[in-house]
Amino acid sequence: MSEISSASPEELLAGLDEDQRTVAQELHGPVCVLAGAGTGKTRAITHRIAYGVATGTYSPDRVLALTFTNRAAGEMRTRLRQLGAGPVQAQTFHAAALRQLGHFWPRFVGGETPKIFESKSRPLAEVATGLGLKLDTATLRDLASEVEWRKTSNLSLSSYEKRAYGRAMPGNLAISDVLAVMNGYEDLKDSRGQIDMEDVLLLTAGLLESEAAAAMEVRERYRFFVVDEYQDVSPLQHQLLDLWLGDHRDLCVVGDASQTIYSFTGATSEYLLNFGSTYPDAHVVKLETNYRSTSPIVSAANALMRERPGALTLTAATPQGSEPTLTEYPSDAAEARGVAAKIAVEIAAGALPEDIAVLYRINVQAVAVEQALADLGISSTVYGAKRFYDLPEVKQAILALRGASVSVTGEPLFKSVSDVLRSVGWTQEAPQTTGASLAKWEALNALMVMADEAPEGTTFRAFTDELLARQAARHEPTMHAVTLASVHSAKGLEWDSVHLIGLSEGLFPISYAQSMEAVAEERRLLYVAITRARKQLSLSWAQQGTGRATNRERSRFVAELGMHNLGAKRK
Repeated sequence: MSEISSASPEELLAGLDEDQRTVAQELHGPVCVLAGAGTGKTRAITHRIAYGVATGTYSPDRVLALTFTNRAAGEMRTRLRQLGAGPVQAQTFHAAALRQLGHFWPRFVGGETPKIFESKSRPLAEVATGLGLKLDTATLRDLASEVEWRKTSNLSLSSYEKRAYGRAMPGNLAISDVLAVMNGYEDLKDSRGQIDMEDVLLLTAGLLESEAAAAMEVRERYRFFVVDEYQDVSPLQHQLLDLWLGDHRDLCVVGDASQTIYSFTGATSEYLLNFGSTYPDAHVVKLETNYRSTSPIVSAANALMRERPGALTLTAATPQGSEPTLTEYPSDAAEARGVAAKIAVEIAAGALPEDIAVLYRINVQAVAVEQALADLGISSTVYGAKRFYDLPEVKQAILALRGASVSVTGEPLFKSVSDVLRSVGWTQEAPQTTGASLAKWEALNALMVMADEAPEGTTFRAFTDELLARQAARHEPTMHAVTLASVHSAKGLEWDSVHLIGLSEGLFPISYAQSMEAVAEERRLLYVAITRARKQLSLSWAQQGTGRATNRERSRFVAELGMHNLGAKRK
């Protein structure tokens, strides 16, 4: 793509509203932009950078714009290029740190920069085996996440040990075992001269702290900093940012405390909420005009977050629009079919499938919706996650079920399937843990539910034939597809029509959200889900869970949305 010629300062300001224009013209920090969902924050900060370059205030090679995903960094670079901002660096924290580490390591440490582990799971498995611990793949993934949380929270092993007693351990391991594996993992890395992605941040911070010449070089190179999604900053990233800044104060941060949904990775909105205390002379600008959603959708979002810490009050630029709907279904299966039927009506009326999304709290909820859409001839695509039938645990289970179905006959289907699934890790009760271990159980339990709900008289062989047929169908290419996405993966995206399923206790909020802080994060997650919708928002929940699940209650959040005044439709 060719670069677009530089716009004049006046042209850069012309398309901005009053508050966005204030952001763009406030070129020297400290500046804190509190930007609600759909308020054009990326537009404001990219125009700010381009305006700074166009007015000669910024030299483009001395600006560093930071964000948290490669997708967001790529979008920012594209917009800056189109605005004629020149070679401004827009990177993730990790990419910026890795570049600096590669630059400074040969000079201050010597030799080549250590190689980065492609995955933590394999070295963690090696250490665990050496300690006599036999861990499955899901537990290893959860253990890798716990290692990442410790490091991004900037905790030493001894500090982590004190915090660990208030945390659920991966795979219900003893804290002593988790600590032993973590210690062994660090020793293994040292012995091999390798590092992980969190070490990239830690080592870069260590170099800048210990080598004054390195810190001086970075601070001379970069004088103007912009940090997007500041509510997602972890303590380790914040330490590195402070080292990059030094005594400089030209920092612009942008964030929304109501969209803090990654606490499990170490992210905290504390730095955003306390920015005014850290910099008493900071210029604080609020972006509260929502250009994405209609007024009824914005009203529901406002109601949910009213009087919550750091919450903004959004005003919709589009005053008209249909009211969000809330539908109650008797079961998960009925909910999936009902949502699919609604989507079919939308498409028949002219809506494009790619402008429609179904959002959910946990990935396994996609299975029934995906099948219900397929039954109606509607293509779907799963965003940000593997499709259900492509999950390793599901593939393993189907192979095991197929093998057993050749020889097992005459038993009730439920017993045959449950015996096989137990052999690959399924239990009748969900594990008292979170993360990959729970996700694995949910995937296997979805297969168990299918067996439980199979038509009476279905043989074991017929059941596995159906599973294989469904698995094969998932590999068909999809064009113009409805998006299926977890709410976490949907952050930063938007659709004309959003169907949010599973608004029941145990799903929203999730069952393991027991503390006030955890429930507050679930509320913010719902806020993110609601604000993905441009024109239509359909919420739903099911009274009865799948299989042998007990009756559910409607989510406590529904009342907070004010939707109890609308009256729930029942199917």
